[in-house]
Amino acid sequence: GVGKTTLAYHAGRSLNKPVYLFQATMDTRPEDLIVTPVISEGGKIKYMASSIVSAMIKGGVAIIDEGNRMSEKSWASLAPLLDNRRYVESVVAGIKIKAHPEFRLCTTMNDDASTFELPEYIHSRLQPQIYIDFPEREEELLILSKNLPFADDEILEYVVEFLQAAHDADERYSVRDGINIARYAMKRVASLNQPKEVRENGVVILNYLKEAASLILDEGATTYFNEILDEMSDEQ
Repeated sequence: GVGKTTLAYHAGRSLNKPVYLFQATMDTRPEDLIVTPVISEGGKIKYMASSIVSAMIKGGVAIIDEGNRMSEKSWASLAPLLDNRRYVESVVAGIKIKAHPEFRLCTTMNDDASTFELPEYIHSRLQPQIYIDFPEREEELLILSKNLPFADDEILEYVVEFLQAAHDADERYSVRDGINIARYAMKRVASLNQPKEVRENGVVILNYLKEAASLILDEGATTYFNEILDEMSDEQ
């Protein structure tokens, strides 16, 4: 949720190359990464190239999104592509496919309990590595405002305060989570059949944000909105 895929996409576009995205999952098989057999209308077997192979052929940029959700077996099928051999081999189709000289590959990864640890022989081939941390407050506020153009400044301020407090506590809530809970709260506020001063009341807004955090994230996320509410009570 910190914009890794977006950054990778725009980096690829800045090279004036076509960009191909492959979404990795725990179920990704080696053949999914290369070519997949399909039955045509005539009953014949055809082979469909993956987005990675399409990028290899056309000299584009392939982005493997959430790369460490794939197993080692799947990564092993790409090992020859990631060194000076620059090819993949399909056991299913019985072919070897060489990469265009201009072909580039990158992968995005998250570090959490639902991911695999990459084997060293793959890890060493994926260089250089760039670590992307959570944005600073001003950057996060700008991202929120760009994605929520109709949100009141008050909602944006509350959400960025929540996110910054969560980051300081080493929580994994991202700006994407902030956008989602803000959208929920905005809809709840808009549905209120109440005077404007009630709909714009800070406590009302915060309680809807707290409700959104509980439903979309987890109960622990509400702690940070409770802290904001407590600070508001102390000031009054």
